[in-house]
Amino acid sequence: MNVCVFCASSLKIDRKYLDLAADVGTELAKRGHTLVSGGATVSCMGAVGAAARAAGGHTVGVIPQVLVDIEVADHDSDELIVTAGMRERKGVMDARSDAFLVLPGGIGTLEELFEIWTARVIGIHDRPLVILDPWGLYDPLRRLIEDLYDAGFTRANVFDAIAWTTTVDDAMAHVEATPKPVRPSVAELGEATP
Repeated sequence: MNVCVFCASSLKIDRKYLDLAADVGTELAKRGHTLVSGGATVSCMGAVGAAARAAGGHTVGVIPQVLVDIEVADHDSDELIVTAGMRERKGVMDARSDAFLVLPGGIGTLEELFEIWTARVIGIHDRPLVILDPWGLYDPLRRLIEDLYDAGFTRANVFDAIAWTTTVDDAMAHVEATPKPVRPSVAELGEATP
């Protein structure tokens, strides 16, 4: 299985996030999965890729040329795909992935999360989407989605389209699970947006 990991590139974060990314990379490799990631050497992206390779896993890095130009590309990736821009990067990562695992991250990680989440809610794909958040960084986001639902801005299947986890083992169980369809009904399509 090809598992896409969305995660941080910030150099200012606590070491625990890097350790989490490394644990995920190691576990993916132990379970025989291929890592698809953002193709950078920095922060959590670098940690997940290096750990996966150290544990014998195969890694696919997808990175836009602008980041290659500033010398953050993970040239140790088993496959390094260089794209023209960020949108193409996300498209390649999506096309190469059987499941998506979201670690703590910034606005880039959130952008990736929302695009895949929205596509799952409206039935474009049915691949697993899992958030791994041991320290509750995304708790305000979860409450916001609940508030959006209560106010009528989202469909009920927004909750079925994603799994929220706090341990690597639980996250892997959801990544490896057969996804349940979350296709919207005709009535829902007319009532609310994703």
